[in-house]
Amino acid sequence: MVREKLVLIGNGMAGIRTIEEILKNDSDRFDITVFGEEPHPNYNRILLSSVLQGDTTVDDIVLNEYSWYEENQIELLTGDPVINVDTNKQVVVSENGVERPYDKLIFATGSNPFMLPLPGADKEGVIAFRNIKDCETMIDTSKKYKRATVIGGGLLGLEAARGLLNLDMEVDVIHIADYLMERQLDDQAGKMLKEELEAQGMTFHLQKNTKEIEGKKRVESISFTDGTRFKTDLVVMAVGIKPNVGLAQEAGLTTERAIVVDDFMQTSVPNVYAVGECAQHRGIAYGLVAPLYEQGKVLAAHICSENQLLEHGYEGSLVYTQLKVSGVNVFSAGQFQDAEDTKAIRVHDEFEGIYKKVVVRDNKVIGAVLFGDTSDSTRLLSMMRNEDDISGMSKVALLPSESGEAPVSPVVAMADGDNVCDCNGISKGEICSAITDQGLTTVEQVKQCTTAGRSCGGCKPLIADLLTLTTGEDVGNAPEPMCGCTEYTHEQVVAEIRELGLSHPREVMNVLGWESDEGCSKCRPAINYYLKMVDPIKNADDPTSRFINERVHANINHNGTFTVVPRMYGGVTNADQLRKIADVADKYNVPLLKVTGGQRIDLFGVEKEDLPKVWSDLGMRSGSAYAKALRTVKTCVGEQFCRFGTQDSIGLGVELEKKFEYINTPHKVKMAVSACPRNCAESGIKDFGVVGVDGGWELYVGGNGGVDLRGGDLFCKVKTKEEIIDTISAFMQYYRENARYLERTSHFVERVGLDHMKKVVLEDEEGRQALIERMDVALSTGKDPWKEIVEKEELQQEFKKKQVEVLS
Repeated sequence: MVREKLVLIGNGMAGIRTIEEILKNDSDRFDITVFGEEPHPNYNRILLSSVLQGDTTVDDIVLNEYSWYEENQIELLTGDPVINVDTNKQVVVSENGVERPYDKLIFATGSNPFMLPLPGADKEGVIAFRNIKDCETMIDTSKKYKRATVIGGGLLGLEAARGLLNLDMEVDVIHIADYLMERQLDDQAGKMLKEELEAQGMTFHLQKNTKEIEGKKRVESISFTDGTRFKTDLVVMAVGIKPNVGLAQEAGLTTERAIVVDDFMQTSVPNVYAVGECAQHRGIAYGLVAPLYEQGKVLAAHICSENQLLEHGYEGSLVYTQLKVSGVNVFSAGQFQDAEDTKAIRVHDEFEGIYKKVVVRDNKVIGAVLFGDTSDSTRLLSMMRNEDDISGMSKVALLPSESGEAPVSPVVAMADGDNVCDCNGISKGEICSAITDQGLTTVEQVKQCTTAGRSCGGCKPLIADLLTLTTGEDVGNAPEPMCGCTEYTHEQVVAEIRELGLSHPREVMNVLGWESDEGCSKCRPAINYYLKMVDPIKNADDPTSRFINERVHANINHNGTFTVVPRMYGGVTNADQLRKIADVADKYNVPLLKVTGGQRIDLFGVEKEDLPKVWSDLGMRSGSAYAKALRTVKTCVGEQFCRFGTQDSIGLGVELEKKFEYINTPHKVKMAVSACPRNCAESGIKDFGVVGVDGGWELYVGGNGGVDLRGGDLFCKVKTKEEIIDTISAFMQYYRENARYLERTSHFVERVGLDHMKKVVLEDEEGRQALIERMDVALSTGKDPWKEIVEKEELQQEFKKKQVEVLS
């Protein structure tokens, strides 16, 4: 059988999901070529905000690795957009001159960010927030500048603002409406969201019209139609998107706002289809992932149907949004704004920060807004889709969460045909069948088998509940496998290392039957950490299993250069250190020196080959800014100079940093010491925060200043610094031994419980002492990373010298 030639223009989520569906229907039907504009494989654009906010990496959001294309014999051309389509000859031509004929052609060109046509919008420092490159630009800008302005108070703008806050920038948000996210929320929910985000550090300017972006070559300030202006170093436009239809128009396809398609995603030209944000169906161009995946499923079924007419095509989608905006749960669906012929049920709890609104017309739920508590969202969405008659229903029947009883998972009341994962269109029945037939026991296994939870991830709690209901065991909250290379969980791998006395990553993978001989970027660093944690004396570190930053003891930048971060204990430096830093900056032409939020001076833009010499010339210890270890101990000035300080914060901070530097931990660890409750060192949002009070200290644990902003929990009050050091030693060692690799203390404390930690660290004196002793053993094996890189360079130079001598 001769295969037909299928060309996909666009390597995004909608297009590749369509290809996945086609492969599922008939894997041998097409020879497939994919053209992508970006130099990346298919990735989850929904999670770009997590990359910006430092919660994950670009590698972690890749949906289809390069190997997937190879395994399915798909030709992938990245960084090479199509520039011409000849629909008569049925040939496409790319920017690099690649020509490919087609029998079927799919446009999945997505959307472009809408950039306001303002004077100065073409200046350097004015960007959108749409792709990986935009993320990298914002991260790079934050290293040089301090003030950012986001134009647009919708979802995308707020995600960008949260990420910029995490990058230690001051953020102003400009929004033309009188409340935030007016497309997804009503005015009450929008105002509650504003209050929450203001508390996180954002500054809002509502009902504001931008007039001009000012500056010479780069943006310097922004002015408004009301005559006001303020300075800014970066402008991020997040005011909407417009379908990318330029190529389709040139090819002669019928377009309006987007490419016009019928119920089977066919365009006006034979053998040419469109799917995703670039497609307009029945007058609507959708921008959410769930409708786009529904379109892809219909298109795949149609294109594989051998020209047999399908019974049903795509009939449109109920638009809804369920997400977490800067830590706040939000849901909206349908027609949630009040009208003359509607009535609404409202619940507003100002103490808990919860707001719920259900809009009813003709005894049917037609819309809803939930803020703070979205547990009723699945039930309400099902009622809207099924157009249930609610006459006679009580408020509790509509909003079960308001019953005051113990919450019951929404999946209990769902029918088998109801979708658990709307993004991917996976129903309760499909998941239950997969769990039973395949013997699935974890959310990760369900995701791999069914694709449920693969996109936004919002349905994972429901999948966990289904696992528990289907298997009869509380396995839904069981830890996930370490990665796709194994079925072992993190805890099981540690147990096997202890029991079998394993000592090297390759040995672990071989003995435990890893599917991949080499492992992957998720499991190898984790195994390497667990080996050293289990036996810090016997088990040697495997540098090849570490991330690039840890291997070269510097942070890699987007342009391939590195950032060197010398340690400054407690943020304290002296003239000698400053001279060394200045001399090194001059000698190696370091393009940027920056004082960071960690109270250090970073050297940005160092070439890789210069790293050993830079460290040698500095003669300073590494600040471990790249490591899963103690990063910094931030301190305030303290009692020596501050009139409010009650304690020696600097002295204690320096002592803590010297004691715990270079101890490996599951994730990065940050500490802070404040001399008084004014908390100038931000002790309340650190992994370990110490606050001076009259007669002693308060110790806080589990804080996090990142995207999952979390205030630290008050752990205990002590009188002496010896008690502080012992408590932190015991706490950190318990964290080291029991947390999963890459689990922050904030998540660890929430998972095991604060009361449990208090029992282990504070109340069990014998166990506490044992933890301290094991920490001391681990600390005895630590060494300064910069010495390793300098010594390695010296050995290489000595070897080269001997080679020259032998040759001469």
